[in-house]
Amino acid sequence: MIKSAFAFLLLGSVALCAQALAQDKPAKPSQAVIEAYVKSTFGKASPEWQARITPDESLAMCNLHRNQVSSADADAILKRELARVSYPADGKFLGSWKEGFKVANNGRGGQFSDPPGTVSGGNCFACHQLDPKEVSYGTLGPSLAAYGKDRKYDPESIKEAYTKIYNSMAVVPCSNMPRFGVNKVLDEQQIKDVMAYLFDPESPVNK
Repeated sequence: MIKSAFAFLLLGSVALCAQALAQDKPAKPSQAVIEAYVKSTFGKASPEWQARITPDESLAMCNLHRNQVSSADADAILKRELARVSYPADGKFLGSWKEGFKVANNGRGGQFSDPPGTVSGGNCFACHQLDPKEVSYGTLGPSLAAYGKDRKYDPESIKEAYTKIYNSMAVVPCSNMPRFGVNKVLDEQQIKDVMAYLFDPESPVNK
């Protein structure tokens, strides 16, 4: 009887502690509060940079739902973002793999402190393994080693890869991958060169 009473009191104490902790837990800030804070950190930036922190419709939807959008919203994002992809007018998706390596390995650019004329890079190695012989690379994204070889240099796979580099949300809703083309981080030729780094049989990625 005494043991039962003690167990009851113990469970009651645990429940009260859990309730107290739950009450002390701070509420998640609203999206409006988050956006206001982000804007305040850009207070000294130029009007051009101020405009950049305003999310577009797709990004606003992903932010609102913390990337857990509904199936209907996901379909809407894919449709909207695919319409923003601009494919090469000449129909050629591959440039120079040697230049593509330079783009992939360049993490410069994209800061308002950059001097005029700074050319942005893709900084691909920050998230991916590409050349299997490289010893320094990020693991946030999947390995891209043998990317073209594994896909047998298939034309549809090439077009899909171009689409994802140009606008990742046209392939994966709320993707964490930068939208290099649609946000004008890389120009068309740079994307073609990165594509060659991924798909050219002579590229070290496919060796």
